[in-house]
Amino acid sequence: MKHITSITLSIILAISALAPKPVMAQSNLEGRITLSGAFALYPLAVKWADEFKKLHPKVKIDLTAGGAGKGMTDVLNNMVDIGMVSREVYPEEVKKGALGIAVAKDAVVAVVNSNNPAIKDILSKGMKREAASNIWISGKYKSWSQAFATKTAAPIHVYTRSDACGAAEVWAKYFGKKQEDLLGSGVFGDPGLALAVKKDPIGIGFNNIGYAYDHNTRKQVSGITVVPIDLNNNGKIDADENFYDTMDKIVDAIAQGKYPSPPARELYFVTKGKTNSKVVAEFIRWALTDGQKYVREAGYIGLPKEKLTKEAAKLK
Repeated sequence: MKHITSITLSIILAISALAPKPVMAQSNLEGRITLSGAFALYPLAVKWADEFKKLHPKVKIDLTAGGAGKGMTDVLNNMVDIGMVSREVYPEEVKKGALGIAVAKDAVVAVVNSNNPAIKDILSKGMKREAASNIWISGKYKSWSQAFATKTAAPIHVYTRSDACGAAEVWAKYFGKKQEDLLGSGVFGDPGLALAVKKDPIGIGFNNIGYAYDHNTRKQVSGITVVPIDLNNNGKIDADENFYDTMDKIVDAIAQGKYPSPPARELYFVTKGKTNSKVVAEFIRWALTDGQKYVREAGYIGLPKEKLTKEAAKLK
């Protein structure tokens, strides 16, 4: 009896092995999505695009970075489906049809060359908001000794962005100003500004955190150092102000409200009115739901669940 049972079981297993394996259901969603705009949002958008295409192989997604201003112009002129914007949507843009959907949050940080002659004082004393304003707005501070009470009398080489962008707009907003009020040598794009500071031992600039930190090591990009902000203006960086060593530390600080806003800010996908494209709407909806699990990994801060629900309602 045991012998017969064994034979029967063997036959069943053999038949099972020959049976066709179940095939995973293929997505029927197809189409093309185009995005352009903010350097700040570009790395996260690339990650989202890669993961979304794994779920929907028939969908093609084209992305280009060129600054928030370009993203807004492109979407309002029907050149792309989604504009990536790293600042608030202006009332005049809303009148032209811009519909902003907040998808994540990040921040802008000041950066200097890691070989700056005053680097020890910069890291131990930090930068006061007034000092930053005197560097980028009034131009009153022209040397490192003035800005950081250091013995280094070398001049400060100030850099800003040449392209219309959210990073510069938000950095200027930290001082109650606009991008056009910022002083400094203009450099195009986040990567360009980081490179300019990296090449200049006495240079100072600002970057979105995604370009100040290495996404693989989670540490600051080699050659540039993030300038800590002296939040309580006591002339030194206290323990609760020292959260710049790694991407994860500053992301936590932004999420907890320890880092000021501005220059922390929300990031937006902008469409011209409510999109009529099924594939575009599905991509944005996915970014606000399942796509949020990739936000921190990419070096960004997720939005509260109730905020995400509110933003998703704009698609209905």
